[in-house]
Amino acid sequence: MSSPIQNKPASHTKAAINVSLSVEKKRGLYRDLCRIRRFEQISLKYYNAGKMGGFLHLYIGQEAVAVGCVSLMGENDHIITAYRDHGHALAVGMDMNACMAELFGKRTGCSKGKGGSMHYFAPDKNYWGGHGIVAGQTPLGTGLAFGLKYKGLKGAAMCFLGDGAVNQGSFHESLNLAALFGLPIVFIIENNGYSMGTSQKRSSAYPGCLAERAVGYGMAWKQLNGEDLYEVRAGVHDALERARNENKPTLLEITTYRYQGHSVADANKFKYRTKEEVERYEREHDPIHIFKTHLLKEGVLDEAGVATIDQAAIAEAEASAQFAGQSAYPEPAEIFDDVYWEVDQKTEAGQTGRHFFND
Repeated sequence: MSSPIQNKPASHTKAAINVSLSVEKKRGLYRDLCRIRRFEQISLKYYNAGKMGGFLHLYIGQEAVAVGCVSLMGENDHIITAYRDHGHALAVGMDMNACMAELFGKRTGCSKGKGGSMHYFAPDKNYWGGHGIVAGQTPLGTGLAFGLKYKGLKGAAMCFLGDGAVNQGSFHESLNLAALFGLPIVFIIENNGYSMGTSQKRSSAYPGCLAERAVGYGMAWKQLNGEDLYEVRAGVHDALERARNENKPTLLEITTYRYQGHSVADANKFKYRTKEEVERYEREHDPIHIFKTHLLKEGVLDEAGVATIDQAAIAEAEASAQFAGQSAYPEPAEIFDDVYWEVDQKTEAGQTGRHFFND
């Protein structure tokens, strides 16, 4: 029977993977947290000003999860996520201008203005999106892990999903295949407490936590506190090492919290939770404040350094909005481009329609 992976270090700050961080790397992690937060806040500002259409799923409050996980990526590691994808995209190093332009629906966006908030992609950074179908990314993430094992590469796939996705059939099929085939994958549930507007207790049946569902597949599991970047790094590192070195999957549940609604269009965010609850999380559990406290205590940053990083993040986010606003929209005829790679490249398969079965 599978069992939870136990935390070994008494303090996550003393975990070897965190002790090994240089001063500059720690400052960089804090910079990443601030850049994501300010990008999201500026996005909200321009969405409310009518500069964006469609959905906008903000990541405010969850930044330490994406930054902590991505900071552990190696050359052969890949990530895939759901539609709340801005934080992961910026964490892997996607250009902020291209990310903001995508929200504005401009041709300079990372998906040429055709994907919007839910569809960021950067294959050159081993970042495979940004998927709007709930749990639709879980079989794709399993496929990434299968590809790594098939090619004999020492790497791992990290597949992010929300707590609402754990009740989808494709999620359970993916866990089954990952355990059955021994695939190097870490499934990461970003549990922000609410499946759209439905609390976890009203939407999911579970004994103690959602990660315990791994028991049914003989898979290791663990629950982490996502408000502390050090804890995220320590726990996810162990799971990645198991995947890379042993070809064994893990199911992680990282508890976190989103300050905004399910999307900006969520007008009922204070009907299924109280304003006092949100304010308490902002005051007592903010991941940026918690990591800042660590770094101030360690002498890695002082208050002046904190302010400098934050001001730079604000300026960069505002500049990206100006870039997006000045960019052109795609031409209507471009709607037919970038649908099928084979067609765009005018390959034989693209011309004949025989994409998979040529015999």
